[in-house]
Amino acid sequence: MVEKSVEVLTPDPDKSALSEHGLNGSPTGNGAARTEKAFTEVLAGLVDAEQVSVDSHFFDDLGANSLVMAHFCARIRKRDDLPSVSMKDIYQHPTIRGLVTALVVEAPEPAESSVAVPAEASTPARTGQYILCGMLQTLFFLAYCFAVGIVTARGYEWVSEGSGLVDVYVRSLIFGGVGLIGLCVFPVVAKWILIGRWRPREFPIWSLTYFRFWIVKVLVNANPMRFFVGNPLYVLYLRALGAHIGKGVTILSRIIPVCTDLLTIGAGTVIRKESYFTCYRAHAGRIQTGRVTFGKEACVGEKTVLDIDTSMGDRTQLGHTSALQSGEAVPDGEHWHGSPAERTDVDYVRVAPARCGTPRRFGFGLATVLQLFLLYVPLTVGGAYMLVTEVPAVGELLGPGATGVRTLGLYLDALILSSALFFGFVILGMVLLFTVPRLLSLAIKPDKVYPLYGLHYSLHRLIARMTNIKFFAWLFGDSSAIVHYLRRLGYDLSEVEQTGSNFGTRVQHETPYLSTVGSGTMVADGLSVINADFSGTSFRVSRASIGAHNFLGNNVAYPTGGRTGENCLLATKVMVPLDGEVREGVGLLGSPAFEIPRTVLRDTRFDHLRTGDQLRRSLSAKNRYNLRTMVFCLFVRWLHVFALTLFGLATLDMYGVFGQLMIAVYLAATLAFSAVYFTMMERWITKFRSLQPQLCSIYDPYFWWHERLWKVPEEYLNLFNGTPYKSLLWRMLGVRVGKRLFDDGASITERTLTTIGDDCTLNAASKIQCHSQEDGTFKSDLSTIGAGATLGVNAHIHYGVTVGDHAQLAADSFLMKGEEMPDHARWGGNPATESRKVPYQPAALTSRPEGRVALRRR
Repeated sequence: MVEKSVEVLTPDPDKSALSEHGLNGSPTGNGAARTEKAFTEVLAGLVDAEQVSVDSHFFDDLGANSLVMAHFCARIRKRDDLPSVSMKDIYQHPTIRGLVTALVVEAPEPAESSVAVPAEASTPARTGQYILCGMLQTLFFLAYCFAVGIVTARGYEWVSEGSGLVDVYVRSLIFGGVGLIGLCVFPVVAKWILIGRWRPREFPIWSLTYFRFWIVKVLVNANPMRFFVGNPLYVLYLRALGAHIGKGVTILSRIIPVCTDLLTIGAGTVIRKESYFTCYRAHAGRIQTGRVTFGKEACVGEKTVLDIDTSMGDRTQLGHTSALQSGEAVPDGEHWHGSPAERTDVDYVRVAPARCGTPRRFGFGLATVLQLFLLYVPLTVGGAYMLVTEVPAVGELLGPGATGVRTLGLYLDALILSSALFFGFVILGMVLLFTVPRLLSLAIKPDKVYPLYGLHYSLHRLIARMTNIKFFAWLFGDSSAIVHYLRRLGYDLSEVEQTGSNFGTRVQHETPYLSTVGSGTMVADGLSVINADFSGTSFRVSRASIGAHNFLGNNVAYPTGGRTGENCLLATKVMVPLDGEVREGVGLLGSPAFEIPRTVLRDTRFDHLRTGDQLRRSLSAKNRYNLRTMVFCLFVRWLHVFALTLFGLATLDMYGVFGQLMIAVYLAATLAFSAVYFTMMERWITKFRSLQPQLCSIYDPYFWWHERLWKVPEEYLNLFNGTPYKSLLWRMLGVRVGKRLFDDGASITERTLTTIGDDCTLNAASKIQCHSQEDGTFKSDLSTIGAGATLGVNAHIHYGVTVGDHAQLAADSFLMKGEEMPDHARWGGNPATESRKVPYQPAALTSRPEGRVALRRR
């Protein structure tokens, strides 16, 4: 924190006549001059200055930063005699005089009440309900595993009776085909039996109604049809679940809608990847279901969220990194973007239409079915059969007269098999990854328009799947190796200025061969390069170029034609502008984006470590540490595969005694083992100690050790979403978790820096990130979520944040570092600010009588 004493400048009444104006909305009626004095007193205490000039620039003159100014905003909000100040106000008016002028003198008459409408209190569940729901979920999972075990065992026995290659192929085709159809149909049947038709309703979490909801949600998401996203077959699947979908709809998002009867999609609509339109949300201890409606020929951008009771009219557009909050509607023909969304003139459909009628879609779907059943299914089932029979230990276990192998040979076979599978995947996978997609890309010309559902579309989808394998980005990310990996993959990285942390572990793209990142640019994590444009009938790949010496924060979607040049800071969850002048030498924050300082004084204190001999020595030391981390992480992942292989062979060893029951035991045991294994691995790395807030360079050995924590896999946590076990795992990982937490898919990066109160509600894709890495500086701090608080879908919370009891953060919001949400406050937006609007009442509330609510069965 910078210490600076600045001469006070007394407000000049003749200069702007500020004192003649009353404080707009102030209950005490203080004048603007008095407001200036109050602001200077608060700010002086934060920057350790005796006095502060009303014309001093917050960042350039006083050396403040966003964290200091967030604390300033929080202190101002606690005073009833002062106007509320947001971080957006701070950046747009970076002096006391400019801030007071905007908030008091030039402020328009408020269109809404100046008094915030408090959020309703959450509905706490009884502990007995919580435990009972967890027990029922456990029993359902075990029953499902047992059913899978019976079908798998009998199918294998029937396939093994085949004589000759052709007979085994036919039996594999029949068994695999019937099994696949069963896996696809069962969730649909279960939905119609357990729920019937979804209607707008509200019901308590952990109730018996919630248990039925959870079963359907789990089965719908586990359906193999989810792998056909982007295929006309996926649309048929949603229709079978009750969705109202017109002709020519293209859905590229892998987030599966759950309450499908409440989903309506008009003909010709295209929905881009990572868009959320699930038709339900968890809110204040209850599940609320509501309608989501898309008109004809609508377009939904990437990384968007549509809350319940939202709609888009015909020929409408919703831009990338945007959100529609509950109750909002886009009128016919209008384009909206931002979070919350607002009207814009930007056109997000940047590709001309092509001929793509029903026969083309039908043919593409039919070809997919034939390829699946005639090639992939028999190869998978038959290949597994051949693998089992060719492993010596397994052959002895399953062969005639087998009595089981209970010697060290079992461990040796598990060692050989797991090593061959794991390291074979790593080595062969990289060889294929660096060759096959590059050859396939020669068939797709940049900037040429191709129709959907043809050969070029299939090749494009295959390239995207192969080059976005998460394992390799996880392995090489947060190290110098990621630069070489991405360059081999096809990225144009110009003249790389190696930092050892040029990219994080989550980098994705449409095609790597049209992705350019300028020299000296650093990317935190979660970058998505959008270098393919889609319409309802066509697609086109084009080059997306990120300028030199940029810094990109977390979860940034960078589209083709992004209007940013060199030396820009793109903040977390920023919406990259597609219109206006090219921004250079500035920072961008929010959705829609607005300009902020590129850097502040505190972030330059480690610049001497990023040049000359000191950089070479530090980088060399970091590379050696990262190499050890990569070897360690490979060993950890291989050891996990070895354990699962050993469990599998042991299961076969006891198969002759306990029969199909052992397969069910194997499925349940491996899930439990994986959760405990990776949890204990992370705790072992931290030596079972809590993290402490940090401010250091990325060349500090502490940061290298902290990066290692991000390498521990966390995908297994999502298997426990919506169950009490997720709360238990968070507690085992070091999160200070209160009672009866509901977690529908949240992510917490620094577990031991996070505190969550009783009866909190965390929605899908909400994220609590207790760190920031800007250029070469790493910062971390504690974050606290109060009792009964709600975090909306895809909401993002930064470090040093306090969320009050029963506070509510809206969907797709970004709560910046250092912010303090009061108790019962309602905030929303990117960046998040206090909401003073009367909250919209979803149909889930207005369509039910008071009291207990249940889903109606058909």
